[in-house]
Amino acid sequence: MAKAALFVPCFVNSIYPNVALATLKILQDLGFEVEYPPNQTCCGQPFFNSGFIKEAKELAQNFVKNFKNYDYIIAPSGSCISMVKVHYRELLPPKEFEDISKKSFEICEFLHDVAKVKELNVSFPHTVALHQSCHGLRELELGVSSELNLPYNSKVLNLLNLVKDIKIVPLKNSDECCGFGGTFSINESELSVKMGRDKLANFKASGAQFLVGYDNSCLMHLASLDPNLKSLHVVEILAGAANETL
Repeated sequence: MAKAALFVPCFVNSIYPNVALATLKILQDLGFEVEYPPNQTCCGQPFFNSGFIKEAKELAQNFVKNFKNYDYIIAPSGSCISMVKVHYRELLPPKEFEDISKKSFEICEFLHDVAKVKELNVSFPHTVALHQSCHGLRELELGVSSELNLPYNSKVLNLLNLVKDIKIVPLKNSDECCGFGGTFSINESELSVKMGRDKLANFKASGAQFLVGYDNSCLMHLASLDPNLKSLHVVEILAGAANETL
């Protein structure tokens, strides 16, 4: 049997543990045996983005140490998995990078491309709009960008459409950055806030009850601008866990 490891990013572990539990639940429901390597820590993205390459490299090496013996590495974060699959190229030897990159997956990517889920026995009788986060959209190709004048296939929407009773409505400029961008929200706080408010205005105009996404960092940023925002990680809906917390 394939060995799967659950990678829980820092902010998910600290602020959104329900998202990690929902990820574990859906993988176990699908029959996967999942382990949580206890010595895992940050993927190194904050250091890397801030120019602290030595520190980022140490965290990348630690990631490899913790996860190298698994067949799949799965996380509920497009941003962190993008760091591993794309930017570890600059931090690891080529062979190590290729080995760790090819078996690392964002949860929706894994469900769609590896598990090839075609049916979900869950219901979510609410209206949702999908925010597409930058890393998942542009580096993991989880969705669709209006920048591309081509037919598209959205992995996340395909999965959400398997949920019974859900209604998905369009979100204007769904592929535009919410303004978080990690350290960008600190270094360019006024611009970050303006971008976030634009995203929230589009969400309110959609008429949806819930804003859903595949990166809690984006949802966290938007919730900081509107404490009344109802938001969920996609996997909470797919796992049937969202109904338990509403």
